[in-house]
Amino acid sequence: MLKVTDVNTFIGRKRIVKNVSFQVNSGAIVGLIGPNGAGKTTIMKTILGLTKFTGGISVSDELVTENNHNALSKVGALIEYPAIYPFLTGSQNLELYSYDKQDVTNIVSMLQMDAYINNKAKGYSLGMKQKLGIAIALLNHPKLIILDEPMNGLDVEATIGVRKIIKQYAKQGTAFLISSHILSELQKVMTRVVLINDGHVIVNRDIETFNQISRQKYKLSTERDKLAMQLLESNHISISNNTDNFLVKKEDLFRAQDILYQNKIHLKEILPAEANFEQLIVSILEKQRRQQHEE
Repeated sequence: MLKVTDVNTFIGRKRIVKNVSFQVNSGAIVGLIGPNGAGKTTIMKTILGLTKFTGGISVSDELVTENNHNALSKVGALIEYPAIYPFLTGSQNLELYSYDKQDVTNIVSMLQMDAYINNKAKGYSLGMKQKLGIAIALLNHPKLIILDEPMNGLDVEATIGVRKIIKQYAKQGTAFLISSHILSELQKVMTRVVLINDGHVIVNRDIETFNQISRQKYKLSTERDKLAMQLLESNHISISNNTDNFLVKKEDLFRAQDILYQNKIHLKEILPAEANFEQLIVSILEKQRRQQHEE
């Protein structure tokens, strides 16, 4: 649905996006993540033809160029702040962009905006404006939807609702590219993670493969934990203490089981100890910075 190939974006003489390549398939929900200033919003603006770039961008195999924005006719987007006319009602704002009245009605209902949709947008709260911006992005049955910080200003109920809508549209084949600093929320919907730092893509993996990185240690619980830990340490197996169990590295797991079996210590439980998603991202970024410093 979206293909980005060796894209470079310059603001003035400064290169912000550096040889970025990734793609978003139909029905995929790609999370574009990274620290502040990494280039996420610039990448999204570049895809929408709002900045000059080198390299290739195509939507449904049609190239996006300075003179050809036709490729973007089936793209919905919310970038930075919703494009809302404050002296029009929410309904009038939607009608400006829509050619399907029933579609407007459906989206307003899905986002639970009926109570205020006929009020002027100037009186909307931050969350109401955000939902109106998301509604605009969903209009006209887009094949690709680009959302920059869509959960910004939303309460818990609205966040859950938007999450359900994203999954529903993706199931119908709509592709999503979503940037968010609320990684715990993004993790609940995305099928692929693209991690950006300093304008470069440093991770581009489907979420299942990425999650395997987090399962590098296993929690073990035995009938005699203290003795078990002493035995493993004496056999040069590195362990970490935990509250009700202890941790063993993935590569040492089978050897640890053999040692415990040979010493007649019975295992009660073995579970993968998954790293927190945010911690994992921070760890990858720190590792990259160390490598850059060493170079």
